[in-house]
Amino acid sequence: FADDTTVVGLISKRDEADYRSEVSRLAVWCRDNNLSLNVEKTKEIVVDFRRAHTQHAPLTINGASVERVSSTKFLGVHITEDLSWTNNTTALAKKSQQRLYFLRKLRRARAPAPIMYTFYRGTIESILTSCITVWFGACNASCQKTLQRIVKAAERIIGVPLPSLQDIYSTRLTKKALCIAADPSHPMQSFFSLLPSGRRLRSLQARTSRLKDSFFHQAVRKLNSLPALPPLPSSAPQTSCTVTPIRP
Repeated sequence: FADDTTVVGLISKRDEADYRSEVSRLAVWCRDNNLSLNVEKTKEIVVDFRRAHTQHAPLTINGASVERVSSTKFLGVHITEDLSWTNNTTALAKKSQQRLYFLRKLRRARAPAPIMYTFYRGTIESILTSCITVWFGACNASCQKTLQRIVKAAERIIGVPLPSLQDIYSTRLTKKALCIAADPSHPMQSFFSLLPSGRRLRSLQARTSRLKDSFFHQAVRKLNSLPALPPLPSSAPQTSCTVTPIRP
């Protein structure tokens, strides 16, 4: 049995041919390898920030139309067509608050603080920080406060200081950025291009705040804010980033 499969297509100049061809090739590959695609469970989400929206023709697989949705869940992260993170925040907050009940039960049972802290790290913090480098930087202040309140509630229950989500995000962002920047085989390593001085990375261009708050832009700014950059490959080509409509 095959697990979930995702096809991502980048559409420019209103040319959807490559995107639809890729979906067709996937359907053919599945047929040739005796795999059955469940079209009823297949969803399509269109991310389009152009001012003049166009009506896209329905996507079909084996003659059946694919349902188009405004929000979908991908690897535990709720992605919406406007790339806002309100739905994701709501889902994380609801799941984490349910775990707070068990944390309170531990306190009533007079469990030691180290035991409660371990429980928090494994069952609550792990939820709040799942894929945090993807979405936290682009969350609005209201969403960040909603999640941080859960951390504060757990802090009161356990009775010991807990790391803030902002600190966890900053730490993981730095670690992930350094891993990508130091790996020449990574397909996105070119975003981390050193300036001729070798002391800073080349800034990425961004026309919108949405792009400015995305992972790679924040990662480059974070590394440039470090007292000193660790040794990085200097052969990465220079690159710039522009906004383009994406249709997964």
